Amino acid sequence: MQQLTKQISLIERIDQLVRLHATGTPSELASRLNISKAKLYRVIDVMKELNAPIVYNIASQSFEYEDAVKFKCGFYVKVLAQGDALSINGGAVVMATTVEFLFLQYRISC
Repeated sequence: MQQLTKQISLIERIDQLVRLHATGTPSELASRLNISKAKLYRVIDVMKELNAPIVYNIASQSFEYEDAVKFKCGFYVKVLAQGDALSINGGAVVMATTVEFLFLQYRISC
């Protein structure tokens, strides 16, 4: 498990540096991360397998993303806006409206 968390931390750090346009050359990046150049390329290959659009820009001598992306790994709580809750058809707001509607429908038919 510790190996997995180290790998995730390394990918998060590379992602941060790529988004900041601060990787430098592969040798500089490997040195900054205290890993070998070969390991750096293995990690970048893993990132590509995870669909990271990462490329090396020779002109700027830095890795960059072809599209705006950010790596996220873990469990996150997503707070839904009221409109989102309604579109999912769950939550107290939708259920209260449905119950109220059914109650009114029942009263009308009596």
